[in-house]
Amino acid sequence: MHDPLHQFEIYPLLKITLLGYDVSFTNASLFMVIATMVLCGFFLIGKRELVPSYIQYIQEISLNFINNLVKNSLGSEGLVFAPYIFCLFLFIFAGNYIGLIPYSFTFTSHIIVTFSLAMIVFVVTTFIGFYKHGVHFLRLFFPKDLPLIVAPILIPIEIISYLSRPVSLSIRLFANMVAGHTMIKIFAGFALVLGSTSFFPTALLPILANSAVLVFECLIAFLQAYVFTMLTCIYLNDTLNLH
Repeated sequence: MHDPLHQFEIYPLLKITLLGYDVSFTNASLFMVIATMVLCGFFLIGKRELVPSYIQYIQEISLNFINNLVKNSLGSEGLVFAPYIFCLFLFIFAGNYIGLIPYSFTFTSHIIVTFSLAMIVFVVTTFIGFYKHGVHFLRLFFPKDLPLIVAPILIPIEIISYLSRPVSLSIRLFANMVAGHTMIKIFAGFALVLGSTSFFPTALLPILANSAVLVFECLIAFLQAYVFTMLTCIYLNDTLNLH
């Protein structure tokens, strides 16, 4: 009943089979749709308001925040990627914070979701690299002006490092979400167990600890969305400018 990992279980809400494959609509799918609808509704409401409001103010701050991040990382020419990076940041941000609501589901706590987002970043950056530089994009693995003698060592290291980007990017987000939510559930379980015994006054201790973890997790939810977005900008910068 108080299994801290039970909250990560995926189960189908609508069974769907397509060409022999299970493509059921799950609880993870539901909360991804909810996150998308919340974001769309938030921006549509701000767009329809004629008089500037707090909603429009928050929207402008969010957009300027991402634009500044992109401009500082990629320069002015990188602003063409700002809409994609903005959507990526908001989707992860919304998923992280919706998951903090009781009885909700944190879809960013599943490696398949975070790895899919990371693979999109990987494919997009690789495509842009070959589109802009052609075969010279391979210079990313062996910068010019380096002695050829280091090539047998440097090239394999650079290739492994490049291919590991989606893995490290996805695991970082996934692991932080799982760890934080597991700690919250564990402390909540301690509070329930102690509250049902004669030592119920001591239940206040895990409640206080859980409150502190929850506040910290709110900060982590933002930081992980920011880190994922910032690393995406760094990867794009490597692609556009090589090194």
